[in-house]
Amino acid sequence: MHCTQCQGIEEVFSQEYVERELSRYRAKGAPKTTRMLTESLKEQGVEGMTLLDIGGGVGAVQHDLLGAGVEQVTGVDASRAYLNAAQAEAQRRGHADRVRYRHGNFVDLAQEVGPADIVTLDRVICCYDDMEKLVSLSAQRARKLYGLVYPRDAWWVKLGLAIGNFFLLLQRSRYRTFCHPTAAVEALVSASGLQRQAYRQTLIWQVVVFTR
Repeated sequence: MHCTQCQGIEEVFSQEYVERELSRYRAKGAPKTTRMLTESLKEQGVEGMTLLDIGGGVGAVQHDLLGAGVEQVTGVDASRAYLNAAQAEAQRRGHADRVRYRHGNFVDLAQEVGPADIVTLDRVICCYDDMEKLVSLSAQRARKLYGLVYPRDAWWVKLGLAIGNFFLLLQRSRYRTFCHPTAAVEALVSASGLQRQAYRQTLIWQVVVFTR
C-alpha cells in the first residue's frame, strides 16, 4: 500500500496489538458503540442481506450481523493483522464460508468491491485523512443501510486527538487520527441518496444509521 496513513495503520495495529484486542473481544464482547451500531442496524432488519464492512478490525460487526441473519460479508481492512484476526474468529464461530476478505486501502480498492445491502465503517473515518473519498465511495456502495461510528465534532474530542497525534509524532509514527466535521460527513452521505434514520451518541462517539 502506498497510502502513508495505511502504512501507519499497519504499524500501529500490529499482530501483538490485535491479539490483545481479540482476547478482550472474546472475553467481554464488542465495545459499547459497536453494539449500539449493530443494534440500530438490526432494528431496520438485516435478514438475508449482504454486508460490506470497511476497517472492521477483529470483525465484531461482521460476527454480530452474521448471527442476526446476514448471508454474506466482505471485509476490507488496511491492517493485515486485523484481517487475520477477523478470519480466525469467523472460523471459530463456524461462518468462515460466508465471509471474504480484501487487504488494502478501500479507496484504492473501491472499484473492485461491489455494492452491498449494508455498508459499515465502525471507528474508521477517524483513521483516514481523505474523508471525502472514503465516505463518498463507501456510501455509494450501500444499497439499503449505511452505518457509521465516528468522533463527535466537539472541542474536547479535537483536543484529545491533537494530544494523541502529538505523541504519535514524537514516536515517529506515520499514523494519525482525525476529527472530520460532522456536517461535511453528512453532506456527502446525503449526496449519495441516503437519509439519516437513527442517531445515538456517547461523550466521544456518534453512531449513525442511514437508509436509502
